[in-house]
Formats: sequence, structure tokens, C-alpha cells
Amino acid sequence: MQFGIFSVGDITTDPTTGATPTEGERLRAMVTIAKKAEEVGLDVYAAGEHHNPPFVNSSPTTLLAYIAAQTERIVLSTATTLITTNDPVKIAEDFAMLQHLAGGRVDLTLGRGNTGPVYPWFGKDIRQGINLAIENYALLHRLWREDVVDWKGHFRTPLQGFTSTPRPLDGVAPFVWHGSIRSPEIAEQAAYYGDGFFANHIFWPASHTKQMVELYRSRFEHHGHGRADQAIVGLGGQVFLAKNSQDAKRTFRPYFDNAPVYGHGPSMEDFTSQTPLTVGSPQEVIDRTLGFRDYVGDYQRQLFLMDHAGLPLKTVLEQLDILGSEVVPVLRREFAANRPADVPDAPTHASLVEAATRASQSTTAPTVHDALTASSAR
Repeated sequence: MQFGIFSVGDITTDPTTGATPTEGERLRAMVTIAKKAEEVGLDVYAAGEHHNPPFVNSSPTTLLAYIAAQTERIVLSTATTLITTNDPVKIAEDFAMLQHLAGGRVDLTLGRGNTGPVYPWFGKDIRQGINLAIENYALLHRLWREDVVDWKGHFRTPLQGFTSTPRPLDGVAPFVWHGSIRSPEIAEQAAYYGDGFFANHIFWPASHTKQMVELYRSRFEHHGHGRADQAIVGLGGQVFLAKNSQDAKRTFRPYFDNAPVYGHGPSMEDFTSQTPLTVGSPQEVIDRTLGFRDYVGDYQRQLFLMDHAGLPLKTVLEQLDILGSEVVPVLRREFAANRPADVPDAPTHASLVEAATRASQSTTAPTVHDALTASSAR
């Protein structure tokens, strides 16, 4: 199982000091945080994509390439790559390029985004959001798997004899997670292709997340990619840690109350009771996170949001020290304890290459389950 963090890249004034980072300071802080995540033993760093204030990260691949040059092990991903407003040709090229530069330490999460105005900014119609996601990914999927593509759709100019360059590293496309908060069509899309499904899991109660994951799992099995419990699931989450609950709540409260997403709304106590946000001791975070398995089953990736709402860099780095030393080691052990042997780990570039190699030596066409099994066996 993979553990990591994701950043939405917000620029928010620290409510306790009044300090506001510049755009450059915030971007450099995200690089520092990613390097710290690797240092403390986390598996994944993911960055969001936004094109509007108060967010600064409009080009995740640029940021991740810069981080790749300063890290050695950590998988670099996106919290969202906007499949609706980005050209799938450019996504194919950008992430194949990043694959080569990062030595395969790359995957991505596709999503529609949650900012309405971004659609007309990029010449798209928000009313076509689902249709854009479906058509654009169908093209992206082909661009990574076919050397020469002829294609015609509704939302971009046709392609004739087109080859996306560079080709994916080792002939293997980056693994794709389809991220969604509330759209069953996206869960179906992930299941149809045998890709991963990443449930945002931040703003919604457990019952909603359970319903979305169950839909994805059932459709994954329906499309012949393996059993429902072998489907590839990722979850988001939010935590703030301190030695004890009282200190955690006292320190985090002003940041929660003024956060750009949920500030000035429900109380922190109400929000933590109704969503996966956990503000407390390491043991409380461990217990709460282990409870996610009760309603989504064994899953493959857990990402935490930790650098937002104006939290100073020093505090975020201290949080990562606690997460890496006191929380994740216990989570790894406990999640592994009762995990069936044939439930796969999250696919990596190495496991996907191994599966492709085995498939090329076989007379049977490769399946998604082959890649997942290769990942589990590593």
C-alpha cells in the first residue's frame, strides 16, 4: 500500500501571523515539502492543477519535473489533471516526457475540476463536462498505446497519422487514476478501462464514499478486469497532528476557521464528525484511517492533505516528521495484516513493465489483471 501527501497549492494568509507567502515562496515550499515527504519515507507526492487564485499551481508537470530532479524514490503524481480543459495530445506528451525525466516515477489522476469558470477560459462548455472527460480520455488512452493514431471526435480537430512524442517510457503508459467526488460516470470510466479510482473523500461522509467505491468495484469486475476486491482504489484525507488532541485542536482551529475551502462554515467538530478530517494525536489518526477499510475494503493508496489553509512551512514539515515516524509505519503494518495475498498493490512503472514483458512472451493477450498481479507480487 502506498502512502503520501497531496497539495492543492493554495496561497492563504496565515491567520495567526498575517503573513502571506508570495507565489514563488509557495511554489518553493511545495518543492521542499515533496523532498521532505521522500525523506520521511512516504511513497507519493501529488500536486493539484488550478488556474485561479488563491491557487498557484497551474502547471503540475513543470513542478513535478523540478521535484524529480531533486528526489530519487518518491512517485510523482497529480491530485488532478484536468482532462476536460487540457488537450489530450498535450497531456500525452507532457506525462510521457515526465516519465522519461523521472525514470518512470510518474502516474496521474484525471478529473473534471471543481471550478466552473475554468471551462470558458479554455474554450470549453461546462455543460459538456462529462462528455469531454469521456472523449478526451478515450483519445489519451490511444495516444499512449498506438504509435500512429487516426481519430475524429466532437471536441477537437481530427488527427491523421499522428504520433505523440516522446513515446511512453519502456512502451508502458503512466498508470491513470480517475478522480471523482460525486460523478458515477467517472467511476464507470475508471472501471471500463481497468484503471484506478481515486475517491476524493475529503468533503463527503463515509456513506457517500462507500457508495462510489462499491459502484467502481462492481463495474471493474463486470468489465472483466478481476474480482471487485481486486480493483485499484485510492483515497484522499486530511489530518493535523500533535502530541495530544487538545494541542492539535487548539493549533489547527484558526487555520480551519479561515481555510478558503471550508472556513466560515461548519465548526471543526462538526466537520471532523461528518468527514474524514482528523485533528488529533497520532493514535487518533491511525485509528481513523484504519477505519476507512471498513467501508471501502482493502485499497492501494492513501494520500493526506497537510499543507493548506495558511499553515507555515515549518509546521507542515513538523507534521510530516510525525506522519512518517509515528503514523505511517503503523498503518503499513496494520493494513497489511489481513490483506488477502491476491489483492494487488498499487501499480508502479516497474510492475507494469514486468506485466507487459510477460504478456509479450505469452500467446494470451494481456489483461489489466496481469499488471495488477505483477504489482502485487513485487
